[in-house]
Amino acid sequence: MGVAGSGKSLIGASFAAVLGVEFVEGDDFHPARNIELMSRGVPLTDDDRAEWLRALALRLRTADEAGVGIVIACSALKHAYRDVLRADAPDVQFIYLKGSRELIAQRMDDRSGHFMPASLLDSQFAALEEPAPEENAWVIDISRSPAQIIAELGSRSFR
Repeated sequence: MGVAGSGKSLIGASFAAVLGVEFVEGDDFHPARNIELMSRGVPLTDDDRAEWLRALALRLRTADEAGVGIVIACSALKHAYRDVLRADAPDVQFIYLKGSRELIAQRMDDRSGHFMPASLLDSQFAALEEPAPEENAWVIDISRSPAQIIAELGSRSFR
């Protein structure tokens, strides 16, 4: 989890490969209307995100019922969003990719081909509710290299 540009897709796909599980790109679950809104620089509302979150929760539940691991890249910016995701998969582990606005803005400026414009970064940070201690999220500093982050994640044990 984390704001746009924090490395969710890169770190998620790499970590899934280390674990030998499927990686799911959460952005692929956005309805076309959401992508169109974000492409125009319009921040999503809670209502806009509801269908998307339900689809990701279903994907988590399906994996849980099958007894297989999965890594999903999803912003999960608010506690309420994370509650939707964990409702049917209570053992889900959130990994919060945390970084400064300046670092993430630079990364967003350096990437191309993504529908999320850098102009929405402030709205992402405004919506962000960092995980509370009782959520037991892993907080990862993204100022380090992807290899260092994956090594740290690989050294942790699941609850």
